Amino acid sequence: MTTAELHTLTGAYALHALDDEERAAFDRHLADCPACTTEVAELTATAARLGLAETADAPPEMKDRVMRRIGEVRQEPPRTTAVDSARRPGRARRFTGLALAACLAVAAGLSGVAVWQHQEAEQARQRAEAAERRAASVARVLAAPDARSQSARLDSGSRATVVVSASLDEAVLLAAGLPAPPAGKVYQLWFDDGGTMRSAGVMPPSRDDGVEAVRLEGGVGEASGVGITVEPPGGSRRPSSDPIGLLDLPA
Repeated sequence: MTTAELHTLTGAYALHALDDEERAAFDRHLADCPACTTEVAELTATAARLGLAETADAPPEMKDRVMRRIGEVRQEPPRTTAVDSARRPGRARRFTGLALAACLAVAAGLSGVAVWQHQEAEQARQRAEAAERRAASVARVLAAPDARSQSARLDSGSRATVVVSASLDEAVLLAAGLPAPPAGKVYQLWFDDGGTMRSAGVMPPSRDDGVEAVRLEGGVGEASGVGITVEPPGGSRRPSSDPIGLLDLPA
């Protein structure tokens, strides 16, 4: 491999895109080429920064556009002697194309990983914050000075308790041993307003220990009871199944 060819491999070397023979030859070249040593260090640092950056999703057409440009855009040729440049120009051009393709492919891959990691972290943060808000709203009702409770058994054999605070106009449902809803279904809570069922939200996914503590959405108002039904994901405007449990609200 000529010196001219070796000069074109800095990008592929920094991104670990060379085979064993090429990498060994380039390692020997680095020992005598300060310019390539500096360029490899800069390219390696750039690749690392790409992996840590928070980036936006690339448009779907970007890959096709990049792959078309690979055959059209040339890397700037190294400054070498005329003898080196004239020895094997075909192989040098081939390595230039490979190095550019490797750089673009790895940079795109690192960008995708960064986006995925950022999205996963953001979703985890949002889930944690939502769980904290639910726990705080439940604790507020349970700790209210005027909190009153009423318990009953559900059709599944599990036991549920509804806790109401008149001063807060809020209610919480506590359930132990509640089985997971059927596949593709959720539990929905309802206030019984004199025979008219008013949605109080859907229950979050069941915990592993089967214990649920959910604040019902909306004010208690003049409701006299609470019902639980099995509904499609997202809930229904009106109950679409017989209740698996009905609880009277405490006086």
